[in-house]
Amino acid sequence: MPNRTVFFVSDGTGITAETFGNAILNQFEVEFRHIRLPYTDTVDKAHQVVRQINQVGALENKKPLVFTTLANEEVLSVLTQHCNGVLMDMFSTFVNPLELELNMKSNHRIGRFSDASKSKEYQSRIEAINFSLDHDDGQSNRDLASSDVILVGVSRSGKTPTSLYLAMQYGLKASNYPLIPEDFERQDLPPALKPHIKKLFGLTIQAERLSEIRNERRPNSKYASLANCKQEIREAESMMRRSGIRWLSTTTKSIEEISTTILQEIRPERLTY
Repeated sequence: MPNRTVFFVSDGTGITAETFGNAILNQFEVEFRHIRLPYTDTVDKAHQVVRQINQVGALENKKPLVFTTLANEEVLSVLTQHCNGVLMDMFSTFVNPLELELNMKSNHRIGRFSDASKSKEYQSRIEAINFSLDHDDGQSNRDLASSDVILVGVSRSGKTPTSLYLAMQYGLKASNYPLIPEDFERQDLPPALKPHIKKLFGLTIQAERLSEIRNERRPNSKYASLANCKQEIREAESMMRRSGIRWLSTTTKSIEEISTTILQEIRPERLTY
């Protein structure tokens, strides 16, 4: 059973509060119960949030942990004055010192997505996501030259989730292309990829892990057999070596770690945050 409840309170989606809060909570060997309370953008909603937090604290006889990213000072004051939890306000922690250092007030904008329709960066991110979906798993060779990065590797080595993460998080146009038995028989990269060799980045994986993943999709098939996985990985890594393609193993790495390594290697000129 969780032994502490954590609230993430925001006047926007709550993604920033939850992401930052989880990064801190992961430093502790404690099981937390997470409650996200987004769109707390009025005083009335703030009072509702306070009642919920205080009720949980009374029931559990432990102060709830509360991470907030509330831009509206009036709404925030309801929590600071009435909340019986351990309040961690990220804006006062980080924005206030920056206001002093930069000698200017922040715009106290609610949420990173509040002006999405007017944001070029947001539109670029949407465009990148659509591009990555269109170029998933070698579906299209059209406009591959516009890719910021092209991920290659055997089927189920992590190409699709990594491509989408790069598009959603950084606005990068990430294509991905599978290396298949026909490529290994030719002992050559797919022809469509050769003009873009500098944009290629390879993903590989341990055969045992790949076999597990494939068996979830197609159990007891040749495709998922350990012997076939070993052969495909051996051929793919050999091909990437011969072609001078940078690559890494995804076996024990998270999508975030894989993407960070790729960004360090390819150093794209265009990044969206």
